[in-house]
Amino acid sequence: MATTGRPRAMSGTIPSMEASHGEALKDNTIIIVLGASGDLAKKKTYPALFGLYRMGFLPRDVKIVGYARTKMDDAEYHKRITSYLKVPEDDQDGQARIQEFKSFTFYVSGGYEDGPSFEKLNSFLLDIESKYQSKQAHRLFYLALPPSVFIPVAQHLKEQCYSTTGKNRIIVEKPFGKDLDSCRVLLSSLKQHWSEDETFRIDHYLGKEMVKNILVLRFANIAMSAPWDKNSISNVQITFKEPFGTEGRGGYFDEFGIIRDILQNHLLQVLSILTMERPVSFSAEDIRDEKVKVLRAIPPIERSDTLLGQYVAANGKPGYLDDDTVPPNSVCPTYAATTLWIHNPRWEGVPFILKAGKALNEAKVEVRIQFKDVTQGIFKDISRNELVIRIQPSEAVYLKLNTKTPGLNTRAIPTEMDLTYKRRFTEAKIPEAYEALILDALRGDHSNFVRDDELDVAWKIFTPILHWIDGKSGPSPKPVPYPYGSRGPKELESFIGKYGYKRTVPEYTWPIMNVAAL
Repeated sequence: MATTGRPRAMSGTIPSMEASHGEALKDNTIIIVLGASGDLAKKKTYPALFGLYRMGFLPRDVKIVGYARTKMDDAEYHKRITSYLKVPEDDQDGQARIQEFKSFTFYVSGGYEDGPSFEKLNSFLLDIESKYQSKQAHRLFYLALPPSVFIPVAQHLKEQCYSTTGKNRIIVEKPFGKDLDSCRVLLSSLKQHWSEDETFRIDHYLGKEMVKNILVLRFANIAMSAPWDKNSISNVQITFKEPFGTEGRGGYFDEFGIIRDILQNHLLQVLSILTMERPVSFSAEDIRDEKVKVLRAIPPIERSDTLLGQYVAANGKPGYLDDDTVPPNSVCPTYAATTLWIHNPRWEGVPFILKAGKALNEAKVEVRIQFKDVTQGIFKDISRNELVIRIQPSEAVYLKLNTKTPGLNTRAIPTEMDLTYKRRFTEAKIPEAYEALILDALRGDHSNFVRDDELDVAWKIFTPILHWIDGKSGPSPKPVPYPYGSRGPKELESFIGKYGYKRTVPEYTWPIMNVAAL
Protein backbone atom coordinates (compact mmCIF):
# COMPACT_ATOMS: atom_id res chain seq x y z
CA MET A 1 0.00 0.00 0.00
CA ALA A 2 1.39 3.41 -0.95
CA THR A 3 1.96 5.94 1.82
CA THR A 4 1.05 9.59 1.59
CA GLY A 5 4.39 10.72 2.99
CA ARG A 6 2.64 12.81 5.65
CA PRO A 7 3.99 12.39 9.22
CA ARG A 8 1.92 10.07 11.34
CA ALA A 9 -0.14 11.91 13.96
CA MET A 10 0.76 10.94 17.50
CA SER A 11 -2.11 9.64 19.61
CA GLY A 12 -2.72 10.38 23.27
CA THR A 13 -1.46 13.96 23.17
CA ILE A 14 -2.38 16.47 25.88
CA PRO A 15 -2.54 19.80 24.01
CA SER A 16 -3.23 21.94 27.10
CA MET A 17 -0.15 20.55 28.86
CA GLU A 18 2.05 21.16 25.82
CA ALA A 19 0.69 24.72 25.56
CA SER A 20 1.27 25.48 29.25
CA HIS A 21 4.99 26.13 28.83
CA GLY A 22 6.09 29.73 29.14
CA GLU A 23 8.96 31.14 27.14
CA ALA A 24 11.65 28.46 26.91
CA LEU A 25 15.26 29.44 27.46
CA LYS A 26 16.88 28.01 24.31
CA ASP A 27 20.15 29.91 24.08
CA ASN A 28 22.15 32.77 25.67
CA THR A 29 21.52 31.17 29.07
CA ILE A 30 23.61 30.84 32.21
CA ILE A 31 22.55 28.49 35.02
CA ILE A 32 23.91 29.69 38.36
CA VAL A 33 23.98 27.09 41.17
CA LEU A 34 24.22 28.81 44.56
CA GLY A 35 25.44 26.45 47.28
CA ALA A 36 27.55 24.64 44.67
CA SER A 37 29.86 23.10 47.30
CA GLY A 38 27.02 21.49 49.28
CA ASP A 39 25.56 17.99 49.33
CA LEU A 40 22.34 18.86 47.48
CA ALA A 41 24.23 20.39 44.55
CA LYS A 42 26.74 17.54 44.41
CA LYS A 43 24.21 14.70 44.73
CA LYS A 44 21.17 16.08 42.89
CA THR A 45 21.59 19.39 41.03
CA TYR A 46 24.76 18.70 39.03
CA PRO A 47 23.86 15.08 38.16
CA ALA A 48 20.50 16.39 36.88
CA LEU A 49 22.20 19.09 34.80
CA PHE A 50 24.61 16.52 33.38
CA GLY A 51 21.72 14.16 32.58
CA LEU A 52 19.89 16.94 30.72
CA TYR A 53 23.08 17.83 28.84
CA ARG A 54 23.65 14.23 27.81
CA MET A 55 20.07 13.96 26.54
CA GLY A 56 20.36 17.24 24.63
CA PHE A 57 17.89 19.24 26.72
CA LEU A 58 20.08 22.09 27.98
CA PRO A 59 20.04 25.40 26.06
CA ARG A 60 22.52 25.80 23.22
CA ASP A 61 26.00 26.84 24.42
CA VAL A 62 24.78 26.93 28.02
CA LYS A 63 27.22 27.90 30.75
CA ILE A 64 26.92 26.68 34.36
CA VAL A 65 28.42 28.78 37.15
CA GLY A 66 28.74 27.42 40.68
CA TYR A 67 28.80 29.84 43.61
CA ALA A 68 29.50 29.14 47.29
CA ARG A 69 31.56 30.33 50.25
CA THR A 70 34.12 27.52 49.89
CA LYS A 71 37.36 28.55 48.21
CA MET A 72 38.49 25.99 45.61
CA ASP A 73 40.17 25.90 42.24
CA ASP A 74 38.61 24.60 39.02
CA ALA A 75 40.12 21.12 39.46
CA GLU A 76 38.62 20.68 42.93
CA TYR A 77 35.28 22.12 41.78
CA HIS A 78 35.09 19.79 38.78
CA LYS A 79 36.03 16.80 40.91
CA ARG A 80 33.28 17.66 43.38
CA ILE A 81 30.48 18.24 40.88
CA THR A 82 31.22 15.06 38.91
CA SER A 83 31.68 12.76 41.94
CA TYR A 84 28.06 11.53 41.81
CA LEU A 85 27.70 11.13 38.03
CA LYS A 86 26.75 7.52 37.33
CA VAL A 87 28.91 6.84 34.28
CA PRO A 88 30.90 3.56 34.10
CA GLU A 89 34.65 3.86 33.49
CA ASP A 90 34.35 1.80 30.29
CA ASP A 91 31.60 4.03 28.85
CA GLN A 92 33.79 6.04 26.48
CA ASP A 93 30.97 8.26 25.23
CA GLY A 94 29.85 8.99 28.80
CA GLN A 95 33.39 9.82 29.93
CA ALA A 96 33.84 12.13 26.93
CA ARG A 97 30.58 13.87 27.83
CA ILE A 98 31.85 14.43 31.39
CA GLN A 99 34.90 16.22 29.99
CA GLU A 100 32.64 18.34 27.76
CA PHE A 101 30.43 19.10 30.78
CA LYS A 102 33.43 20.31 32.77
CA SER A 103 34.42 22.63 29.93
CA PHE A 104 31.36 24.87 30.37
CA THR A 105 31.08 24.76 34.18
CA PHE A 106 32.85 27.43 36.20
CA TYR A 107 33.17 28.43 39.86
CA VAL A 108 33.09 31.70 41.79
CA SER A 109 33.49 31.87 45.58
CA GLY A 110 31.86 34.54 47.71
CA GLY A 111 29.61 35.27 50.66
CA TYR A 112 25.84 35.03 50.83
CA GLU A 113 25.07 38.26 52.67
CA ASP A 114 27.34 40.98 51.23
CA GLY A 115 26.81 43.03 48.09
CA PRO A 116 30.44 43.07 46.85
CA SER A 117 30.49 39.25 46.58
CA PHE A 118 27.47 39.35 44.28
CA GLU A 119 28.95 42.22 42.26
CA LYS A 120 31.97 39.97 41.69
CA LEU A 121 29.62 37.15 40.57
CA ASN A 122 27.79 39.55 38.25
CA SER A 123 31.07 40.67 36.66
CA PHE A 124 31.87 37.03 35.92
CA LEU A 125 28.44 36.53 34.32
CA LEU A 126 28.75 39.73 32.26
CA ASP A 127 32.10 38.55 30.94
CA ILE A 128 30.48 35.33 29.65
CA GLU A 129 27.53 37.26 28.17
CA SER A 130 29.82 39.76 26.38
CA LYS A 131 30.64 36.98 23.91
CA TYR A 132 26.96 36.44 22.91
CA GLN A 133 25.98 37.26 19.32
CA SER A 134 22.74 38.95 20.45
CA LYS A 135 21.97 41.25 23.38
CA GLN A 136 19.57 38.81 25.03
CA ALA A 137 21.00 37.25 28.22
CA HIS A 138 18.95 34.81 30.33
CA ARG A 139 19.81 33.72 33.86
CA LEU A 140 18.42 30.76 35.86
CA PHE A 141 19.39 30.87 39.53
CA TYR A 142 19.20 27.59 41.51
CA LEU A 143 19.26 28.07 45.31
CA ALA A 144 20.71 24.81 46.70
CA LEU A 145 21.03 26.58 50.04
CA PRO A 146 19.88 26.36 53.67
CA PRO A 147 16.74 28.45 54.33
CA SER A 148 18.65 30.77 56.71
CA VAL A 149 20.22 32.53 53.70
CA PHE A 150 17.29 32.40 51.21
CA ILE A 151 16.20 35.98 51.82
CA PRO A 152 19.59 37.78 51.64
CA VAL A 153 20.63 35.74 48.59
CA ALA A 154 17.34 36.40 46.79
CA GLN A 155 17.72 40.12 47.54
CA HIS A 156 21.34 40.34 46.35
CA LEU A 157 20.61 38.36 43.20
CA LYS A 158 17.87 40.84 42.30
CA GLU A 159 19.96 43.89 43.19
CA GLN A 160 23.38 42.84 41.82
CA CYS A 161 22.88 39.90 39.42
CA TYR A 162 19.55 40.48 37.65
CA SER A 163 19.77 40.42 33.87
CA THR A 164 18.26 43.52 32.29
CA THR A 165 18.28 42.06 28.78
CA GLY A 166 16.55 38.70 29.18
CA LYS A 167 14.56 36.34 31.39
CA ASN A 168 15.44 35.75 35.05
CA ARG A 169 14.16 32.73 36.97
CA ILE A 170 14.88 31.55 40.51
CA ILE A 171 14.49 27.96 41.78
CA VAL A 172 14.02 27.67 45.55
CA GLU A 173 14.35 24.42 47.53
CA LYS A 174 12.32 23.40 50.60
CA PRO A 175 11.91 23.88 53.51
CA PHE A 176 9.69 26.91 52.94
CA GLY A 177 9.53 27.92 56.59
CA LYS A 178 8.82 25.88 59.74
CA ASP A 179 5.17 26.82 60.27
CA LEU A 180 2.50 29.13 58.86
CA ASP A 181 3.97 32.38 60.20
CA SER A 182 7.58 31.70 59.15
CA CYS A 183 6.37 30.56 55.72
CA ARG A 184 4.46 33.83 55.27
CA VAL A 185 7.55 35.84 56.25
CA LEU A 186 9.64 33.92 53.73
CA LEU A 187 7.04 34.26 50.97
CA SER A 188 6.56 37.99 51.49
CA SER A 189 10.34 38.60 51.63
CA LEU A 190 10.91 36.72 48.35
CA LYS A 191 8.00 38.55 46.71
CA GLN A 192 9.64 41.89 47.43
CA HIS A 193 12.34 40.93 44.94
CA TRP A 194 10.96 38.16 42.69
CA SER A 195 7.57 37.85 41.02
CA GLU A 196 5.51 34.66 41.27
CA ASP A 197 6.08 34.09 37.55
CA GLU A 198 9.87 34.19 38.05
CA THR A 199 9.78 31.91 41.13
CA PHE A 200 9.91 28.09 40.94
CA ARG A 201 9.51 26.39 44.34
CA ILE A 202 10.76 22.82 44.07
CA ASP A 203 9.14 19.87 45.72
CA HIS A 204 11.03 17.09 43.94
CA TYR A 205 8.19 14.59 44.44
CA LEU A 206 6.25 16.54 41.81
CA GLY A 207 8.98 15.57 39.35
CA LYS A 208 8.74 11.83 40.03
CA GLU A 209 7.40 9.79 37.13
CA MET A 210 4.66 8.00 39.06
CA VAL A 211 3.40 11.19 40.73
CA LYS A 212 3.18 12.87 37.31
CA ASN A 213 1.39 9.74 36.05
CA ILE A 214 -1.43 10.09 38.60
CA LEU A 215 -3.11 12.86 36.58
CA VAL A 216 -3.15 10.74 33.41
CA LEU A 217 -4.13 7.58 35.28
CA ARG A 218 -7.10 9.37 36.85
CA PHE A 219 -8.41 11.55 34.06
CA ALA A 220 -7.56 9.52 30.93
CA ASN A 221 -9.30 6.33 32.12
CA ILE A 222 -13.05 5.99 32.67
CA ALA A 223 -12.38 2.72 34.51
CA MET A 224 -10.30 4.64 37.07
CA SER A 225 -12.33 7.84 37.36
CA ALA A 226 -15.71 6.16 37.90
CA PRO A 227 -14.97 4.58 41.34
CA TRP A 228 -12.73 7.48 42.50
CA ASP A 229 -14.86 8.73 45.41
CA LYS A 230 -16.34 8.00 48.84
CA ASN A 231 -18.93 5.60 47.40
CA SER A 232 -16.27 3.06 46.39
CA ILE A 233 -13.15 3.89 48.43
CA SER A 234 -12.80 2.92 52.09
CA ASN A 235 -9.41 4.45 52.94
CA VAL A 236 -6.19 5.71 51.38
CA GLN A 237 -2.62 5.36 52.69
CA ILE A 238 0.34 7.34 51.36
CA THR A 239 3.53 5.80 52.75
CA PHE A 240 7.20 6.84 52.86
CA LYS A 241 9.72 4.37 54.32
CA GLU A 242 13.46 4.86 54.74
CA PRO A 243 15.74 2.01 55.90
CA PHE A 244 18.36 4.24 57.57
CA GLY A 245 18.45 6.65 60.49
CA THR A 246 19.89 10.15 60.81
CA GLU A 247 23.49 8.87 60.30
CA GLY A 248 25.18 11.83 61.99
CA ARG A 249 22.77 14.44 60.58
CA GLY A 250 20.55 14.34 63.64
CA GLY A 251 21.16 17.98 64.56
CA TYR A 252 19.59 19.19 61.33
CA PHE A 253 16.80 16.60 61.44
CA ASP A 254 15.93 17.39 65.07
CA GLU A 255 15.23 20.98 64.12
CA PHE A 256 12.61 19.95 61.55
CA GLY A 257 11.37 16.40 62.29
CA ILE A 258 9.70 13.87 60.02
CA ILE A 259 6.46 15.83 59.53
CA ARG A 260 8.17 18.94 58.16
CA ASP A 261 10.68 16.81 56.27
CA ILE A 262 8.22 14.51 54.47
CA LEU A 263 4.50 14.78 55.31
CA GLN A 264 3.78 18.51 55.05
CA ASN A 265 5.32 18.74 51.57
CA HIS A 266 6.01 15.50 49.66
CA LEU A 267 3.09 13.37 50.85
CA LEU A 268 0.61 16.25 50.93
CA GLN A 269 1.51 17.06 47.31
CA VAL A 270 0.75 13.46 46.35
CA LEU A 271 -2.55 13.65 48.25
CA SER A 272 -3.59 16.85 46.46
CA ILE A 273 -3.04 15.29 43.02
CA LEU A 274 -4.87 12.11 44.08
CA THR A 275 -7.92 14.01 45.31
CA MET A 276 -8.24 17.19 43.19
CA GLU A 277 -11.18 17.60 40.81
CA ARG A 278 -10.68 17.36 37.06
CA PRO A 279 -9.05 20.62 35.92
CA VAL A 280 -10.37 22.67 33.02
CA SER A 281 -7.08 21.96 31.26
CA PHE A 282 -3.62 20.62 32.10
CA SER A 283 -2.11 24.10 32.07
CA ALA A 284 -0.09 25.05 35.15
CA GLU A 285 -2.59 27.42 36.74
CA ASP A 286 -5.63 25.18 36.13
CA ILE A 287 -3.89 22.24 37.83
CA ARG A 288 -2.69 24.34 40.75
CA ASP A 289 -6.12 25.98 41.19
CA GLU A 290 -7.69 22.54 41.73
CA LYS A 291 -4.92 21.46 44.14
CA VAL A 292 -5.47 24.55 46.28
CA LYS A 293 -9.24 24.02 46.22
CA VAL A 294 -9.02 20.49 47.64
CA LEU A 295 -6.38 21.46 50.24
CA ARG A 296 -8.67 24.23 51.49
CA ALA A 297 -11.29 21.56 52.26
CA ILE A 298 -8.90 19.83 54.74
CA PRO A 299 -9.15 21.04 58.38
CA PRO A 300 -6.08 21.14 60.66
CA ILE A 301 -4.99 17.67 61.83
CA GLU A 302 -6.35 16.53 65.21
CA ARG A 303 -4.05 15.16 67.90
CA SER A 304 -6.27 12.06 68.12
CA ASP A 305 -5.57 11.39 64.43
CA THR A 306 -1.80 11.27 65.01
CA LEU A 307 0.69 8.52 65.91
CA LEU A 308 4.28 9.57 66.66
CA GLY A 309 7.31 7.27 67.02
CA GLN A 310 11.06 7.41 67.54
CA TYR A 311 13.44 4.59 66.65
CA VAL A 312 15.55 2.88 69.29
CA ALA A 313 18.64 0.69 69.03
CA ALA A 314 18.06 -2.78 67.52
CA ASN A 315 19.71 -5.25 65.14
CA GLY A 316 23.14 -3.82 65.91
CA LYS A 317 22.06 -0.33 64.85
CA PRO A 318 22.01 2.75 67.13
CA GLY A 319 18.85 4.50 68.27
CA TYR A 320 17.98 8.10 67.41
CA LEU A 321 19.14 9.35 70.82
CA ASP A 322 22.46 7.50 70.34
CA ASP A 323 23.36 9.93 67.53
CA ASP A 324 25.84 12.40 69.05
CA THR A 325 24.38 15.24 66.99
CA VAL A 326 20.89 14.78 68.51
CA PRO A 327 20.06 16.78 71.68
CA PRO A 328 19.80 14.53 74.78
CA ASN A 329 16.25 13.40 75.63
CA SER A 330 14.89 14.77 72.33
CA VAL A 331 11.24 13.95 71.71
CA CYS A 332 11.51 14.71 67.99
CA PRO A 333 9.47 12.09 66.08
CA THR A 334 11.30 10.02 63.46
CA TYR A 335 8.00 8.35 62.53
CA ALA A 336 4.59 9.92 62.07
CA ALA A 337 1.20 8.71 60.89
CA THR A 338 -1.48 11.38 60.52
CA THR A 339 -5.01 11.06 59.22
CA LEU A 340 -6.50 13.85 57.11
CA TRP A 341 -10.16 14.36 56.20
CA ILE A 342 -11.47 16.19 53.14
CA HIS A 343 -14.81 17.92 53.61
CA ASN A 344 -16.21 17.97 50.11
CA PRO A 345 -18.89 15.93 48.28
CA ARG A 346 -16.37 13.54 46.69
CA TRP A 347 -14.34 12.61 49.76
CA GLU A 348 -16.45 13.25 52.89
CA GLY A 349 -15.76 10.47 55.41
CA VAL A 350 -12.76 8.87 53.63
CA PRO A 351 -9.63 8.78 55.84
CA PHE A 352 -6.33 9.69 54.15
CA ILE A 353 -3.47 8.30 56.24
CA LEU A 354 -0.05 9.85 55.61
CA LYS A 355 2.81 7.75 57.07
CA ALA A 356 6.54 8.40 57.04
CA GLY A 357 9.45 7.04 59.02
CA LYS A 358 13.20 6.59 59.22
CA ALA A 359 15.12 3.44 60.20
CA LEU A 360 12.40 1.11 58.92
CA ASN A 361 12.59 -2.31 57.26
CA GLU A 362 12.72 -1.14 53.63
CA ALA A 363 12.91 1.80 51.24
CA LYS A 364 9.53 2.44 49.67
CA VAL A 365 7.11 5.19 48.68
CA GLU A 366 3.63 4.12 47.65
CA VAL A 367 -0.05 5.05 47.50
CA ARG A 368 -2.49 2.33 48.61
CA ILE A 369 -6.15 2.93 47.79
CA GLN A 370 -8.37 0.34 49.47
CA PHE A 371 -11.89 -0.07 48.14
CA LYS A 372 -14.95 -1.00 50.18
CA ASP A 373 -16.21 -4.55 50.79
CA VAL A 374 -18.32 -6.21 48.11
CA THR A 375 -21.97 -6.76 48.99
CA GLN A 376 -22.23 -9.66 51.43
CA GLY A 377 -24.31 -12.79 50.79
CA ILE A 378 -22.45 -14.67 48.04
CA PHE A 379 -18.89 -14.44 49.40
CA LYS A 380 -17.40 -14.87 52.84
CA ASP A 381 -14.03 -13.54 54.08
CA ILE A 382 -13.14 -12.11 50.68
CA SER A 383 -10.28 -9.64 50.25
CA ARG A 384 -10.86 -6.04 49.33
CA ASN A 385 -9.72 -4.57 46.02
CA GLU A 386 -6.68 -2.31 46.28
CA LEU A 387 -5.04 -0.02 43.76
CA VAL A 388 -1.35 0.44 44.58
CA ILE A 389 0.84 3.08 42.94
CA ARG A 390 4.49 2.39 43.77
CA ILE A 391 6.35 5.67 43.38
CA GLN A 392 9.76 4.19 44.24
CA PRO A 393 11.70 1.96 43.92
CA SER A 394 10.73 -0.07 40.83
CA GLU A 395 7.85 2.10 39.60
CA ALA A 396 4.57 0.18 39.25
CA VAL A 397 0.80 0.35 39.29
CA TYR A 398 -1.08 -2.76 40.31
CA LEU A 399 -4.69 -3.57 41.09
CA LYS A 400 -5.46 -6.28 43.62
CA LEU A 401 -8.63 -8.11 42.69
CA ASN A 402 -10.31 -11.43 43.39
CA THR A 403 -10.43 -14.26 40.87
CA LYS A 404 -11.44 -17.90 40.81
CA THR A 405 -8.78 -20.38 41.84
CA PRO A 406 -7.39 -22.22 38.80
CA GLY A 407 -8.67 -25.82 38.62
CA LEU A 408 -11.78 -27.67 39.70
CA ASN A 409 -12.35 -25.87 43.00
CA THR A 410 -14.51 -22.78 43.00
CA ARG A 411 -13.01 -20.35 45.46
CA ALA A 412 -12.14 -16.68 45.23
CA ILE A 413 -8.50 -15.78 45.78
CA PRO A 414 -6.77 -12.39 45.61
CA THR A 415 -4.36 -11.74 42.75
CA GLU A 416 -3.27 -8.65 40.84
CA MET A 417 -3.13 -6.95 37.47
CA ASP A 418 0.42 -5.70 37.47
CA LEU A 419 1.99 -2.87 35.47
CA THR A 420 5.62 -2.87 36.56
CA TYR A 421 7.44 -0.31 34.45
CA LYS A 422 10.77 -2.07 34.01
CA ARG A 423 8.98 -5.15 32.62
CA ARG A 424 6.44 -3.31 30.43
CA PHE A 425 8.60 -0.44 29.15
CA THR A 426 11.91 -2.22 28.70
CA GLU A 427 13.59 0.48 26.59
CA ALA A 428 12.33 3.50 28.55
CA LYS A 429 14.65 5.58 30.71
CA ILE A 430 12.71 7.13 33.56
CA PRO A 431 14.18 10.58 34.24
CA GLU A 432 15.30 11.65 37.68
CA ALA A 433 12.89 14.05 39.38
CA TYR A 434 15.43 16.87 39.36
CA GLU A 435 16.05 16.43 35.64
CA ALA A 436 12.33 16.81 34.93
CA LEU A 437 11.95 19.85 37.20
CA ILE A 438 15.00 21.78 35.99
CA LEU A 439 13.81 21.19 32.42
CA ASP A 440 10.35 22.52 33.40
CA ALA A 441 11.98 25.65 34.85
CA LEU A 442 13.98 26.18 31.65
CA ARG A 443 10.72 25.85 29.70
CA GLY A 444 8.89 28.23 32.03
CA ASP A 445 6.34 25.56 33.01
CA HIS A 446 5.07 25.97 36.60
CA SER A 447 2.81 22.87 36.57
CA ASN A 448 5.07 20.82 38.85
CA PHE A 449 6.10 23.63 41.20
CA VAL A 450 4.39 24.84 44.36
CA ARG A 451 2.40 28.08 44.21
CA ASP A 452 2.40 30.56 47.10
CA ASP A 453 -1.26 30.06 48.12
CA GLU A 454 -0.74 26.29 47.99
CA LEU A 455 2.07 26.58 50.54
CA ASP A 456 -0.02 28.78 52.78
CA VAL A 457 -2.93 26.35 52.98
CA ALA A 458 -0.58 23.37 53.44
CA TRP A 459 0.95 25.00 56.53
CA LYS A 460 -2.54 25.76 57.91
CA ILE A 461 -3.24 22.00 57.92
CA PHE A 462 -0.05 21.06 59.79
CA THR A 463 0.91 24.06 61.98
CA PRO A 464 -1.33 23.25 65.01
CA ILE A 465 0.00 19.68 65.28
CA LEU A 466 3.59 20.91 64.82
CA HIS A 467 3.20 23.50 67.58
CA TRP A 468 1.91 20.71 69.85
CA ILE A 469 4.94 18.54 69.03
CA ASP A 470 7.27 21.53 69.53
CA GLY A 471 5.81 22.20 72.99
CA LYS A 472 4.30 25.56 72.00
CA SER A 473 0.80 24.55 73.09
CA GLY A 474 1.36 22.55 76.27
CA PRO A 475 3.85 19.74 76.96
CA SER A 476 5.35 17.97 73.92
CA PRO A 477 3.98 14.46 73.30
CA LYS A 478 6.44 11.62 73.89
CA PRO A 479 6.83 9.46 70.78
CA VAL A 480 6.40 5.69 71.17
CA PRO A 481 9.59 3.66 70.60
CA TYR A 482 10.06 1.30 67.66
CA PRO A 483 13.10 -0.89 66.86
CA TYR A 484 15.55 0.13 64.11
CA GLY A 485 14.77 -2.04 61.06
CA SER A 486 11.14 -2.75 62.01
CA ARG A 487 7.91 -1.86 60.18
CA GLY A 488 7.36 1.00 62.62
CA PRO A 489 5.58 1.34 65.98
CA LYS A 490 3.62 -1.73 67.09
CA GLU A 491 0.67 0.65 67.63
CA LEU A 492 0.46 1.24 63.87
CA GLU A 493 -1.74 -1.79 63.19
CA SER A 494 -4.49 -0.64 65.54
CA PHE A 495 -4.05 2.98 64.36
CA ILE A 496 -4.79 2.19 60.69
CA GLY A 497 -7.35 -0.41 61.75
CA LYS A 498 -9.52 2.20 63.44
CA TYR A 499 -9.90 3.96 60.08
CA GLY A 500 -11.26 0.81 58.45
CA TYR A 501 -8.15 -0.64 56.80
CA LYS A 502 -8.31 -4.44 56.37
CA ARG A 503 -5.28 -6.53 55.46
CA THR A 504 -5.44 -8.90 52.49
CA VAL A 505 -6.04 -12.53 53.54
CA PRO A 506 -2.87 -14.31 54.79
CA GLU A 507 -2.86 -16.71 51.81
CA TYR A 508 -1.99 -13.85 49.44
CA THR A 509 1.70 -13.78 48.53
CA TRP A 510 3.44 -11.65 45.93
CA PRO A 511 4.69 -12.09 43.24
CA ILE A 512 3.93 -15.85 43.11
CA MET A 513 1.15 -17.74 44.88
CA ASN A 514 1.22 -21.49 45.50
CA VAL A 515 -2.35 -22.52 44.68
CA ALA A 516 -1.70 -26.10 45.80
CA ALA A 517 -1.11 -24.86 49.35
CA LEU A 518 -4.56 -23.25 49.59
